[in-house]
Amino acid sequence: MTLQVRQLVKHFDGVQAVRGVSFEIGVGECVALIGPNGAGKSTTFACIAGQHRLTSGEVLWAGERIDRLSPAQRLARGVARTFQVAQTFEALTVLQNVQLLLQAPWGLAAWNLLDTVQVDAAHALLARVGLQDLAQAEVLGLSYGAKKRLELAMALAGVADVAGLANASGANRAVISNTSDTPRRARLLLLDEPAAGLAGPERAALMALVKSLAHDAPAADSTAPGIAVLYTEHNMDAVFGVADRVLVLIDGQLAAQGSPHEIAQNEMVRTRYLGRAGYMALSDRAEGGRP
Repeated sequence: MTLQVRQLVKHFDGVQAVRGVSFEIGVGECVALIGPNGAGKSTTFACIAGQHRLTSGEVLWAGERIDRLSPAQRLARGVARTFQVAQTFEALTVLQNVQLLLQAPWGLAAWNLLDTVQVDAAHALLARVGLQDLAQAEVLGLSYGAKKRLELAMALAGVADVAGLANASGANRAVISNTSDTPRRARLLLLDEPAAGLAGPERAALMALVKSLAHDAPAADSTAPGIAVLYTEHNMDAVFGVADRVLVLIDGQLAAQGSPHEIAQNEMVRTRYLGRAGYMALSDRAEGGRP
């Protein structure tokens, strides 16, 4: 299962924002997309996520073209995104935010209370992002770091493999299902600056979580789907030591790609983007992160 971006081109009224970008990302990979301001990162990201229509080129996920699909249609195929500024429902509790996303494919019937649906599945996702102790807290009062983690749980909930089940009373009790009749579906997480606005220690903890989402592969006999992660980032400490590969955009084109160590040693990237001080710091970090 791969994300394939083929010769992606995006123009805005004659401005060539992205000029023929191509790359692939496989399940189990955590890949960073970086570059200077105006390089085309946000535009490339938005084209993959569905906020912008391509001028030309293709975007495929799991062998299917998705560049002509709406964001909702992409979500139904396992593609979810987060935003630079965390998007959550602040009038609800932490648990209710995740329940709402898990229940969304079926809707919430008038006779159902949100608190009664997807309880176990929602708790499991909160545990995955370290928010289980805040399940009943109102989102309005959360720290920004906790909101970032919640948004990540909501993205996972939006692309969860689910099957509709009915309880004895007939209420919709759709839950995450790993039964043999549930199709295995890979997931693609598109994270727009996941560490933005976070202080150093909190940023490091969140990026460790992001990395683990891709690297914690399911067991060979499991029907749990794998995950691919593509994220944009300005904080280089959220790139080096975290990403398996780094894609560098400059002037709307893919200028370099490779391991963090390779990117830190790339003369053109150093000259056009990192600068001398950034190169020295990141070269040391990349060298230290090598196996």
